[in-house]
Amino acid sequence: MASIRELKKDIDYLVFEVISDCFVYSNVHPDNKTDELTALISDAVEFRNDLIARVNNPDGKDNPKIVKAYYKTVQKDLLSGVDKLFERLSSMLAKKK
Repeated sequence: MASIRELKKDIDYLVFEVISDCFVYSNVHPDNKTDELTALISDAVEFRNDLIARVNNPDGKDNPKIVKAYYKTVQKDLLSGVDKLFERLSSMLAKKK
């Protein structure tokens, strides 16, 4: 892990990419503004806030090995969570067709 600052930047970047894609979808398909899209954006914001809170409050501050494992878990959760958000957006697009 490079640093906590970089991890926070990665969280912001990836989650904001999901939100950005939601807005692009909304602009491309203006007739299909659904509550599902709003819920997806809301879930993305909650996911981001949860990850930032986890990064700010690591477990086992006394043991560096525990802290390193903790941040690796946060990174894995970030990637899997963003993947799930993009899958939800893709399924919304598939429903449109």
